[in-house]
Amino acid sequence: MLTLSNLMAVLPLIIVASTAILVMLGIAWRRHHGGTAVLSAAGLVLALASVPLSSTALSSPPLMTMDGLAQMGTVLVLLCALVTVALSHHYLAGYAGAKEECYLLLLCAVTGALGLVASSHLATLFISLELLSMPLYGMLAYSVRSGRALEAGVKYLVLSAAATAFLLFGMALIYARTGQLDFAGLATGMEASLDVWVLSGAALIVVGLGFKLSVVPFHMWTPDVYQGGPAPAITLLATVSKLAVFVLLVRLTMTAPGFSSDWLASLFTMLALITMLGGNLLALFQSDVKRLLGYSSIAHFGYLLVAIVVGGSLAVETAGIYLVTYLLATLAAFGVVTQLSSPFGGEDAAGLHHYRGLFWRRPWLAAVMTVSFLSLAGIPLTTGFIGKFYVLALGVSASHWWLVGGVVAGSAIGLFYYLRVMVTLYLPEPGMRRADAPDDWGSRTGGLTLLVVAVLVLVLGVYPTPMIQWVAGLSTIGL
Repeated sequence: MLTLSNLMAVLPLIIVASTAILVMLGIAWRRHHGGTAVLSAAGLVLALASVPLSSTALSSPPLMTMDGLAQMGTVLVLLCALVTVALSHHYLAGYAGAKEECYLLLLCAVTGALGLVASSHLATLFISLELLSMPLYGMLAYSVRSGRALEAGVKYLVLSAAATAFLLFGMALIYARTGQLDFAGLATGMEASLDVWVLSGAALIVVGLGFKLSVVPFHMWTPDVYQGGPAPAITLLATVSKLAVFVLLVRLTMTAPGFSSDWLASLFTMLALITMLGGNLLALFQSDVKRLLGYSSIAHFGYLLVAIVVGGSLAVETAGIYLVTYLLATLAAFGVVTQLSSPFGGEDAAGLHHYRGLFWRRPWLAAVMTVSFLSLAGIPLTTGFIGKFYVLALGVSASHWWLVGGVVAGSAIGLFYYLRVMVTLYLPEPGMRRADAPDDWGSRTGGLTLLVVAVLVLVLGVYPTPMIQWVAGLSTIGL
């Protein structure tokens, strides 16, 4: 039934979808890049302000739920999208083609992400996941004059379609055995008939979501897509898309018995180990910063799978804290790539040689990238250390020593390639090819946003209590 409480519960989603419609109408009326960016940002801010008004549950039909986990995911999705809009404005300013449609695609993807983090029904899950993925195809191939961008868009399209096939087949198997599509019904039905067909369906759903999260061995698309796609599109893919899918995976594993069975727990343990080690080992050989960040994201979601394996309320809190730390560091790192790439045509400034001696040209920009890589490495006094500490503490408390060893080994390997990039920032560059940001980058909207993100990485690393309390207060799952 359409009630006021139902509308209030999904108010952020309604506001973002309405903003997308307004942007589309504005483009049809008169193109204005700055106006479109401001309208997109205003819609995201308004949606963010409406989150406290959302209720904790929706009445029949049980398609979505706005519990604490959904509210936390909604806030993080909107904040990441807002940062991406700020970074996109300057990046697109030098683009020769139409610019405004990029914001329309971004808002449509964010709408899908908001639906995904609140999904409590397989139909809503599928529709939201497709609404999230399809605009990303266009965003990745937005620079149509770049062969790498077109390649990135096509690769993500093909492999995403394959992931969707696995997902739908898994849903069909589970529905055939339980006769239920909502998560509450699945929890009851799977517990009553937990046989090989139900477990096979659950495994296929995990495979489909594993493609979206770049979990090894479903990760092969990640480095090529990260390298070829425009920096703002990759920023959205690395943050909003993966965040929404992981929140959904947490909800599934915590509510449906089939996803927390011993057999699937062993599967998640194996996936976590090979993902955290494989991602870090493959990143060792990269000389392209965007590819390196792609493999780095693979490793970080391997660490996050530890929370899936352990389960429980503390696991939800750990996953939330680690997601916050990962998102801040990733936004800062890709923000630097965007600032260096935006004034120029052609491909982004992704080669490691572009960053050689950056400190001597743009010291504040080099400082932001240093802070982001220190956080990704888990160095103390950054948010990354807090996230790694929670993951290790969770693994130790559950006596999952193989996973604890994998986190320690992966972090040690990661420290090498993160330090390699940081050292490059401070090396002199005689005769080296370089890319440079404009002199006034720090006074522009994207630059100021980037500096705020970097400051948050340091402040929440030194004083993480507000972040911990906020995540702990929202670490609840309801159906």
